[in-house]
Amino acid sequence: MKVRFSKKVVAAIVALNVIFTVAVLVIFYKTGAEPSVLIGAWFAFTTGELWACASIKKAEVAAEEKDDAEDGENEIGI
Repeated sequence: MKVRFSKKVVAAIVALNVIFTVAVLVIFYKTGAEPSVLIGAWFAFTTGELWACASIKKAEVAAEEKDDAEDGENEIGI
């Protein structure tokens, strides 16, 4: 079964977020310092990537629905 590229991107982002969170917790445990700017930037970046993937998928679904609706009109003879 072929896995869509967008599904790979989403899985990679989730995995990277888990790895990042563990790394930040280890850094915080060892140094007692929280890299708050880095945390904010990282999660803003990954949220933006997920938002972009969702926007692309939404546009694809809308285009498919439009094509299906046009095909249905042609079959009826309108």
